[in-house]
Amino acid sequence: MTTTGADRDAEGVGSWWWGRRRSAVLDIGLALVSSLECAVEGIGFADKASLPVPVGVLFGLVVGSTLLLRRRWPIAVVLVSIAIAPAEMGFLMGIVGLYSLAASDVPRRITAVLAGMSTLAVFVVTYVQMRQDVAQVDAGPPDIDPSGWYVPSVALFMTLGLNAPPVLFGLYIGARRRLMESLRERADSLEQELSLLADRAEQRAQWARQEERTRIAREMHDVVAHRVSLMVVHAAALQAVALKDPQKAVRNAALVGDMGRQALTELREMLGVLREEAAPAAPAVVPLAAVGRAAAAAAEAAAEDGPCLDAVEALCEQSRLAGAVVELVVIGEARPYAPEVERTAYRVVQEALTNVHKHAGGAKVVVRLAHRGAEVAMQVENGPSDVAVADVGLPSGGNGLVGMRERVLRLGGVFVSGPTDLGGFKVSAVLPASFAV
Repeated sequence: MTTTGADRDAEGVGSWWWGRRRSAVLDIGLALVSSLECAVEGIGFADKASLPVPVGVLFGLVVGSTLLLRRRWPIAVVLVSIAIAPAEMGFLMGIVGLYSLAASDVPRRITAVLAGMSTLAVFVVTYVQMRQDVAQVDAGPPDIDPSGWYVPSVALFMTLGLNAPPVLFGLYIGARRRLMESLRERADSLEQELSLLADRAEQRAQWARQEERTRIAREMHDVVAHRVSLMVVHAAALQAVALKDPQKAVRNAALVGDMGRQALTELREMLGVLREEAAPAAPAVVPLAAVGRAAAAAAEAAAEDGPCLDAVEALCEQSRLAGAVVELVVIGEARPYAPEVERTAYRVVQEALTNVHKHAGGAKVVVRLAHRGAEVAMQVENGPSDVAVADVGLPSGGNGLVGMRERVLRLGGVFVSGPTDLGGFKVSAVLPASFAV
């Protein structure tokens, strides 16, 4: 049974302060019992004070009913019980009032003062009453002296036995209630923190899925754009020389077929990775760890199976076979790098050559690859487009430079692109070699 705190925080509408019906029933019952007790004791008070009996009974009913206010105003109940102590009434109200005061959120110094005042009042009344009773005994034991230690000791013992238990029990209940409220608040706080963590985990999972989609989109763009661009260039050349030079037309047709098969092979590998990730039945809510493991596995598989810097020469040769003039310049001693670094460097060169086929047909291209101590750099620079070369009509999605920049920046590198003074275009990227194995 609590008196304040949670019950007072849950006060009812209007002037009522009970949070639960059970509390209201309990307080009303205690108030009725206290009123009846004080009414009965009011008869003796009226006789001693030479007052009419109805006045004493009415007085007892009024003061006894103040116990109804014990939850909201426990100080008032204790003060009333102290005030009526000389009238020798309201013992139930004093006990319940002290318990309610000790269990409430009233400052402890005020509780100690009021409990001391109530104890002193009860002690004085008990002492006076016992002294009178002992003095009226005609034939008492010879060793009992009303003016000695017997009456004060018994009065003090009875006072402490009457006031100490409700105060101590009230302090225990109040401390227990505050502990429960603290635990409840901590549980609510932990629940809110868990909810926030779950939201953050879901956001991170969505971010991981988005990152994986972006990575796959970049890979597919690089594979499809480069291979298809070369196929379109060869198809245009095939159309131009089909009647004039049948043998060259046959060679171009064979190259187109080889490039198509290479593009299909790379697409199959990529779709195979996606199919392996989607093989297990995914739950309704994917844990963040599972998403991270899937993304890491996909990235690792793509890195192991993806191209490397050794394939840059073959990449340039494919562009030469398409009719472009491509020069490869390697500076420094080649050494192995982490698969992610080599794959990114390869894709930068590949996408730059694809852009040359799209936008600068017939231009001379210089591919520079520099192996430095702490980094690896690549640069693809083309001169102005040859106006005599027919436009093959390759569409541009506008994602080539964006994808290259994202790849390089994700590894902590530097990416620069833009037109040159001679009317060409240059793409430069530098990747840190901290990933070197």
